[in-house]
Amino acid sequence: MALLRVSQAATFLGVSDDTVRRWITAGRLTARTDETGRAVVSGTELAELARAEAVLPPQPESYGSSARNRFVGLVTRVVVDGVMAQVDIQAGPHRVVSLMSRESVEELGLEPGDVATASVKATQVVVEVPR
Repeated sequence: MALLRVSQAATFLGVSDDTVRRWITAGRLTARTDETGRAVVSGTELAELARAEAVLPPQPESYGSSARNRFVGLVTRVVVDGVMAQVDIQAGPHRVVSLMSRESVEELGLEPGDVATASVKATQVVVEVPR
């Protein structure tokens, strides 16, 4: 089981260190002390909290999607060049980049500062772990 320092837990959840400490004090997370005396939390417990706290945006009843990986965030950049465009969305600590047609950007009216959802459906997802 991975043990994560408070600062690492905060980074993974996209919150401040102080928020993680408040959650520990409130009993939402359980802290232990590692061999160096630092507070650490269980990676498993952190994953459970992250899943419980995940909020998907409401979907209209007439809208359906098979994509389960949805990243709600702020549009931080829109670059239009010829017939194509690049849209960057910052979703918590994650930067999601979408390449789409210029026409799509114009139809959606995408601009920096807009709230948007990036839906991802991939047949291959690479998972890496530190060794």
